[in-house]
Amino acid sequence: MKLRVGDTVIVIAGSEKGKTGKILKINHKTNRIIVEDVNKVTKHVKPSQTDPDGGIITVEAGIDVSNLAYYDSKLKRGVKLGYRFEDGKKVRFNKKTGETIKEQKR
Repeated sequence: MKLRVGDTVIVIAGSEKGKTGKILKINHKTNRIIVEDVNKVTKHVKPSQTDPDGGIITVEAGIDVSNLAYYDSKLKRGVKLGYRFEDGKKVRFNKKTGETIKEQKR
């Protein structure tokens, strides 16, 4: 999987098509990604010690990785990513423009 936490992605399929957001969490076992402010669902929460009130909350649900693409802010569209070696290091690059994608600090 070429996407990383903190990348900006665009939804390319499904009911949320066209929305963009940052990746918050990645589940590699199920290939699902949680994107900020995309695919919001309502969840009924039972009162507990951590949440004594309980109630109905809205949370982001996971989206399959096949429905997302890396969002290039210059081109204003989704692009494919690839890997190549530069100075002995494996880096990601934009296949459309050939630009190297800088790694973000976590």
